[in-house]
Amino acid sequence: MVSEEQKRVLDPERDAAALKALTHPLRIRLLGMLRQDGPATASELAVRTGESSASTSYHLRVLAKYAFVAEAEHRDGRERRWQAVHSVTSWSNKAMEAEPGNRAYVRLSRRAQIEHLEVSLARYEADIADGRLAREWMEPSGINDLMPRLTPESLTELWDVLDRKLAELTTRDAEDPRAAQVVLLTAGLPLAPRDPAAGAGGGSAPVGTDSKDAS
Repeated sequence: MVSEEQKRVLDPERDAAALKALTHPLRIRLLGMLRQDGPATASELAVRTGESSASTSYHLRVLAKYAFVAEAEHRDGRERRWQAVHSVTSWSNKAMEAEPGNRAYVRLSRRAQIEHLEVSLARYEADIADGRLAREWMEPSGINDLMPRLTPESLTELWDVLDRKLAELTTRDAEDPRAAQVVLLTAGLPLAPRDPAAGAGGGSAPVGTDSKDAS
């Protein structure tokens, strides 16, 4: 679970320049890599992203300007290493809705999360197939696409319950050597009723199962 000290809460008025800096897709990707995999140099990140080291170095300096990343402890004096300052970036959806630029950033950030899910799924499948993960991880792993009917209050309560339970389990497992980094993406996206006259469109139908329990 992420503590308040590990969370960067952006205010759309006070942090307008910082939000603008995050609208570049590569910067979001670099920040995510540092958060997930730990400190790295611009050259190491260039290899992993397929970008030039000059490009990753420039974008890391922009992230540092707005306090998203900072210099990490150096292994030697040849090249600086970077680390993420916070584990999570968050904001108020209501506050972000006021400006088109902020709404664009929220959309970009959410789509980056979907891309992260796709990359993480491929990595998980390869880790299981190649024996880098113990087989005991197969049964509890999975992806949900459930479609419950909830009120706004119930959806808010669900997030609160998830946060509390995740904090409890993270604390419990902190010293367990079997614990591994888990990519946990959750979504609560209300949908307006579809107009039957509008015809078909808009993506595939949900499976409607919790894949951990599906047989």
